[in-house]
Amino acid sequence: MAFRHTVGQASYVFDDLRSLLAKASPARAGDMLAGIAAASEEERVAARWALADVPLGHFLDEAVVPYESDEITRLILDRHDAAAFSEIAHLTVGEFREWLLADDVDDARLSRVADGLTPEMTAAVSKLMRNQDLILVASKRRVITRFRNTIGLPGRLSVRLQPNHPTDDPRGVAAAIIDGLMYGCGDAVIGVNPAGDGLAAIIGLLQLCDDIRSRFDIPTQTCVLTHVTNTLRAIEAGAPVDLVFQSIGGTEATNRSFGVDLAILAEAQQAAQALGRGTVGGNLMYFETGQGSALSADAHHGADQQTLEARAYGLARQFNPLLVNTVVGFIGPEYLYDGREIIRAGLEDHFCGKLLGLPMGCDVCYTNHAEADQNDMDNLLTLLAAAGVNFVMGVPGADDIMLNYQSTSFHDALFVRRLLGLGRAPEFERWLESIGIADSSGHLLSPVPQHPLLGLGSELGGAR
Repeated sequence: MAFRHTVGQASYVFDDLRSLLAKASPARAGDMLAGIAAASEEERVAARWALADVPLGHFLDEAVVPYESDEITRLILDRHDAAAFSEIAHLTVGEFREWLLADDVDDARLSRVADGLTPEMTAAVSKLMRNQDLILVASKRRVITRFRNTIGLPGRLSVRLQPNHPTDDPRGVAAAIIDGLMYGCGDAVIGVNPAGDGLAAIIGLLQLCDDIRSRFDIPTQTCVLTHVTNTLRAIEAGAPVDLVFQSIGGTEATNRSFGVDLAILAEAQQAAQALGRGTVGGNLMYFETGQGSALSADAHHGADQQTLEARAYGLARQFNPLLVNTVVGFIGPEYLYDGREIIRAGLEDHFCGKLLGLPMGCDVCYTNHAEADQNDMDNLLTLLAAAGVNFVMGVPGADDIMLNYQSTSFHDALFVRRLLGLGRAPEFERWLESIGIADSSGHLLSPVPQHPLLGLGSELGGAR
């Protein structure tokens, strides 16, 4: 179906919904690289006017990626909840924007319609919104998940403690874990990206993280962010697996490039559930995504990268994850060129994920060849915290020396907590007080040389 809109003397025609969504997107490098972006700001405005008039119901009739050839499209459309959709079924995309911004649309109403939304609907409405709209609507929505603690409660922000090391040296990993815990970070997960994919090294990292967690009775979860098939092998070998991690994308072909499909994700979820390691809940999947992944895999089907990112969230919600993390600036400037594009993408991703009912976090990050700096990351971190993001990253010094990119530090988490008065996961907060790292208000205490966590560093050969 073609869509039309006239601006002044110029009439613009958009051949189908996929093209309309691409032309309506804010300018970004990846869509330009793919040759699908609007050719001018005038065309972009025309596309947005046309998109605003599209009924939400049309997204159920015209697929951006063909139903017959894509299991993600089939998942999205087959699980669509018509009853949940009925409250907003009469709206156009533009009217849906106004509905979302209305004062009487609160968390309860957003939760009620979540299963009636397709990812493409959320992507479409985000294209009509300013940054402040994305922040305001996302701040209304709380998505709460549990494994060993409770993540996503109002007034709280969790942190993934990311203790990566370029050689997977246990002392280096342990030193970073100790550092992060002393700064009150790690309530989202203690999650290590392994430098290699050998099973022995992966199991060793799993055991190291679990040993520290269990020794100090830390109410959090651990994860080694390896391929899902490696996690299955580790489970079979008896390793202490809490969470199942996997990078995912918004098309079947993208996921095929990652070596996964719906079936293998379901198998891994069932295997981890059978271990019964959660104490306060059973959410145990951890997904990472990023705008541009489908294009980089030549698996985008001519669709814009933000719409495909939202479709990855349609896949994620099938598995009731504990954590979903958009690694927003990691793929590089070919897809998000500068700080402005990274900030916009992070707000879009968080907004779309929250509307779909996902526990969204963000790796507020950039690569060293992007036109961005740490001031841009300060801005995005602050905006996302105001929008109610569930978690962010905690990396020693904000500089990941294994993955070679810039993220947010333990100190950055302290800044945004103090600025906005945000607490941690309640179970983790009580643990910090009990072990003498923080007081009853969550403020950090000055460590002393005899602190048991610092003693662990000495035990591991002076890693501290």
